[in-house]
Amino acid sequence: MPESEPTRVVADADVLAADLLVGDTAREALDHVRSHSWMTLVASDPLLEDAEAVVEALADADLATDWRERVEREREAVSHPEDDHPALASAYRGRAAHLLSYDDALRSSKAGTALRPHMSVSVRSPDAFATLFDAESLYRTIADDPYPGPDRDPRA
Repeated sequence: MPESEPTRVVADADVLAADLLVGDTAREALDHVRSHSWMTLVASDPLLEDAEAVVEALADADLATDWRERVEREREAVSHPEDDHPALASAYRGRAAHLLSYDDALRSSKAGTALRPHMSVSVRSPDAFATLFDAESLYRTIADDPYPGPDRDPRA
């Protein structure tokens, strides 16, 4: 089982689309990632394709295309077999410790039990992640120097 890294995060397609179209806790959760250069958003092309399709269906094709161009610059790309669940496979292949999703089935204890032998990932809703995220504590697990605070503008 690949060891997950606590600074690596995957957002399911529903969360990626909500970040753009709704804001609220999806944006708050992903702003934690975007605000820190030592945090990494991990996503496969199929995951981005799913989110892009949601944005296009709920908004329009131009917005979906613009969003896709931006997120491709922000994410670390991973690849996985075609038939894999895009968010789970992105987390597995990208060694992400966090998977943000609105999918109740993914966040269930049954799913957690099934995933545990294969990967170490915490599947949470964006509001749970946003509430529990403690940048300073997390930073202390990866660095010896004092927490510098957010070092990127999440809207840039």
